[in-house]
Amino acid sequence: MPSPTYQRIADDLRRSILDGTLPPGARLPSRHDLARQYQVSDRVGLEAVRLLIAEGVRGGALRVRVLRAPPARDAAHDPVLVHRPARRLAVPRGDERRRPPWHLGILHERAPMTPAVAERLSAQPGDPAMRTRYTYLADGEPVMLAESWEPAGLTTGTAIMFPEEGPHAGRGVVERMAVIGQHITHAEEAVSARPALAAEAERLRIRPGAVVLTIARTYHTSGQPAETADIVLPVERYALVYEIPVA
Repeated sequence: MPSPTYQRIADDLRRSILDGTLPPGARLPSRHDLARQYQVSDRVGLEAVRLLIAEGVRGGALRVRVLRAPPARDAAHDPVLVHRPARRLAVPRGDERRRPPWHLGILHERAPMTPAVAERLSAQPGDPAMRTRYTYLADGEPVMLAESWEPAGLTTGTAIMFPEEGPHAGRGVVERMAVIGQHITHAEEAVSARPALAAEAERLRIRPGAVVLTIARTYHTSGQPAETADIVLPVERYALVYEIPVA
């Protein structure tokens, strides 16, 4: 069943906030603006705005309140952010000793960086990047999504241009980047939660607006960020497990 129109409008606005098109402090479109843009009644526009207000996008003039996770601290100096490798981050609820057998659905494409991605990669919005979208399956069911971005200027024309193709496919960011002389010094992550976007809900087979865990992870070399990724997990299926070393 299609989502109500006001939910689809709210989803579009939420996506613009998450990718940085509507940055924190920007003013949301008014209900009248939304009504004109989507050719709906003012009431439908108002319901969309009310939904976002309920999620924390609020302010005296309906300005954007940060929905993206706050910037992560440097993992190299903060043991709280040191953890198992990325493939051990998430485990199913009810069985924290077993990893499911992962199967991947993968899509590579060249795409311009969104403002949020550009900020994390110390680049400019619109700069070219290799975007890779993953759908992780366990027992045939979608359990996790990820979207990875690598600066095109860093990998184009190299043996690691496509993360999941070629002689170094699937070896992970650290090992792949070493192939072209880029040595990862640290990674940082910001963990948060938010309502699922409609496209995410469809891919995960959950209801639109259901709460998902998000992990914004960025790998850094000594000179520049080399890769950033957004990981999306349904909260009812997963818990995050971290190991914290004690000095």
